[in-house]
Amino acid sequence: MNIDDIGQAMFGGLSQYGEILGLVSNSVWAGAILGLVGGLIGVFVMQRDMAFAVHGISELSFAGAAAALLFGVDVIAGSIVGSLLAAAIIGWLGARARDRNSIIGVLMPFGLGLGILCLSLYSGRAAGRFSLLTGQIVSVQSTQLGWLAAICAVVLVGLLLIWRPLRFESLDPQSAAARGVPTVGVSFAFMLLLGLVVAVAVHIIGALLVMALVVTPAAAAMRIRSGPIAVPLLAALFGLVSAVGGILLAVMGTLPVSPYITTISFAIYLVCRIVGARQERVVRLSPRVSEGAVA
Repeated sequence: MNIDDIGQAMFGGLSQYGEILGLVSNSVWAGAILGLVGGLIGVFVMQRDMAFAVHGISELSFAGAAAALLFGVDVIAGSIVGSLLAAAIIGWLGARARDRNSIIGVLMPFGLGLGILCLSLYSGRAAGRFSLLTGQIVSVQSTQLGWLAAICAVVLVGLLLIWRPLRFESLDPQSAAARGVPTVGVSFAFMLLLGLVVAVAVHIIGALLVMALVVTPAAAAMRIRSGPIAVPLLAALFGLVSAVGGILLAVMGTLPVSPYITTISFAIYLVCRIVGARQERVVRLSPRVSEGAVA
């Protein structure tokens, strides 16, 4: 094979990749939106130590979507109902961490069992059932993209409206309550916003992998930064890179998109953990170096 043949093959491959990418443009936009909003809200999830709650909400969202699939109604609506129901229960009854973990531990097996029951009774395509667990981001339709964008816009506006009291209450709930911050209302509002994000994330990436876009990017950002602006921006960037990068790689391969997204997200976290450990080591050694110079 001469160099002209190689160049022609490369051009043909790029042209084919561009054509395929054009067919999944809705998926790229969906991943970008979900990655950005998931990364932002994930910062508060980590600050409030509620990573376990994300998984609990996703199980009820999965149950709602499975029930909607069984009864022939809109799957997104069923997923939202399940998520909001779980978020309301956790937000209302789980004020303390111990109570919250107990409630989540009860809701998770119930939601998973109910969802599996609905899927076992569903007689439709097996792909529709499987997508509730692993997502269907490569087949996002225009109407689904519109729903996702609208819901994420509502979540973003809601976060901006309660950003300052939510951050205060997340970092120091006792002081926030003493200063007159309506902690119960702020917590409940945050849980509803989280429920909406989880609902659309379950529909796109699946109930089993939703934490890859809601928890992991924020956890990675918090390993290397601590500022009130730097952490949310980095978390949103990491979520964006994980989602869009996973889709772009999945277009070239034969595997589902979910493994690519979770792998990129984990790789980012691993790199940030290594960088964070080195930063902490430098900080610990700096006083010793200064003392040695003074001596």
